[in-house]
Amino acid sequence: MTATIRLAPALKPLRGVRVLSLALNLPGPAALMRLKAMGASCLKAEPPAPKGAASGDPMGQYNPQAYATLHDGIKTVSIDLKTDKGQTALHKALARTDLLLTSFRPSALNKLGLGWKGLHKQYPALCVVAIVGAPGERAEEPGHDLTYLADAGLVPGLDLPATLFADMGGALMASEAALKAVMVQRSTGKGVFQEVALSDAAAWLALPRTWGLTQPSGAVGGAHAGYRVYPCKDGRVAVAALEPHFAAALCTAAGLAVSDMRALFKPETHAAIAAFLQGKTRKQLDQLSVAKDIPLHTLA
Repeated sequence: MTATIRLAPALKPLRGVRVLSLALNLPGPAALMRLKAMGASCLKAEPPAPKGAASGDPMGQYNPQAYATLHDGIKTVSIDLKTDKGQTALHKALARTDLLLTSFRPSALNKLGLGWKGLHKQYPALCVVAIVGAPGERAEEPGHDLTYLADAGLVPGLDLPATLFADMGGALMASEAALKAVMVQRSTGKGVFQEVALSDAAAWLALPRTWGLTQPSGAVGGAHAGYRVYPCKDGRVAVAALEPHFAAALCTAAGLAVSDMRALFKPETHAAIAAFLQGKTRKQLDQLSVAKDIPLHTLA
């Protein structure tokens, strides 16, 4: 199944804002995609493509489809930042840029002459959003989405997470940081620096687990019989009947007389609902969802 991305087309708070991105892989381009959707004029600068490759961004090499989606409608240029010619081209672009988006380690930025102090002195109105792996002194540590999720306690078993939560969460935080920076720039006329750490994004997403909500003993961690994934006759069903009126509708459909919602945490209730759902097809459950107003989604 293909996920549908819906952005508010009528709201363009960044119309007229010029963004230059040097950020590669996933978090930076995903943030840039959102900034474009909010009306920003976006330019992406990539390193020269390796021989035989169509793009200098690794994403374009290992997943062209994802790269194409991320960069739809975004102008890309090739700039070798390690050469004088590339530096000249970069600074020509920076002179007409409102916000710079990066995803390098601080040491790499400094080597390229792109440290915040130097940039701010040369371009006082320029805002910078720097995506890093971890905040502060840890920004030099190697890492990736998986390691940040593991550190946040979001890799409980041997299976890989279903998606790149830290990268995509970091992209959202980066677009939020861009909005904040532009608001300050518009009110003061001065550029600001915002650092976004992927480890912070993972920690933010992990808060429900930290609070115990998604632990096995938590209401949305499997302890509540109305909030689980069950097998059905020809597939699976994700049931999210958490609120009392939804839980009551589920219990009634399953033939259970429940007067106290604490019963939803009892093993016998789990067993009864599991048996009920096991005997239904996906089609029957889809119809039940509509007829009885029960939040559920069937899966192959």
